[in-house]
Amino acid sequence: MDNTMKVIKTLFTATLGTFMVVGVAWSQVVQAESIESPVALLERTSQQVIKILQDDHELLQKEPDRVYKIIDDYILPHLDDVTMAKLALGKNWKRATREQKQEFVVEFRNLLVRTYSKSLIEFSDQKINFFPIKLPEGVQRASVKAEVIQPGGPSIPMAYRVRIKNNTWKVYDIKIDGISLVTSYRGTFTQEIRKSGMDGLLKYMRNKNSKLSS
Repeated sequence: MDNTMKVIKTLFTATLGTFMVVGVAWSQVVQAESIESPVALLERTSQQVIKILQDDHELLQKEPDRVYKIIDDYILPHLDDVTMAKLALGKNWKRATREQKQEFVVEFRNLLVRTYSKSLIEFSDQKINFFPIKLPEGVQRASVKAEVIQPGGPSIPMAYRVRIKNNTWKVYDIKIDGISLVTSYRGTFTQEIRKSGMDGLLKYMRNKNSKLSS
């Protein structure tokens, strides 16, 4: 793992993964009433996750694989995994076949889940405060800025990049202290493609996910 990936892993573990744990929102985001605001969505989902983590803490310590069910039920439905995959591949996305794209979306999603799921089990007392934004009517993309409050440590700036998809807000990237979760993988993926093509990258990801799951 290169230095960039070490940094991103450390930061995301400190904030308990993607948007998996949220504390107290500073204010609501102004948005059309027909669509739940991104702040409300993040807060509601994360409160559900926090309750499960607290109620099932001892069980999760004994059976850590149970965390995948939590992620499947509460986290993945709010991720735009296709856009995340496009950003991670960069210009190589257009060069891939339809079948390769479909497999990459699945493998990249699995990679994120397996890499950061441990941080859910290691839940501690971090909280996230959201800064207010005003969304113009008809806007399709937004960046929700926030900061992670760590007991006894400095706050960490972060931003959730969200877009409207299927009439709801979906998260397609998270930046923590200026580092993008999604694009931090692009260098590694590009290197693998240069060495052995898109099929080689997919094999690399299958192997990596297999090792992480074991």
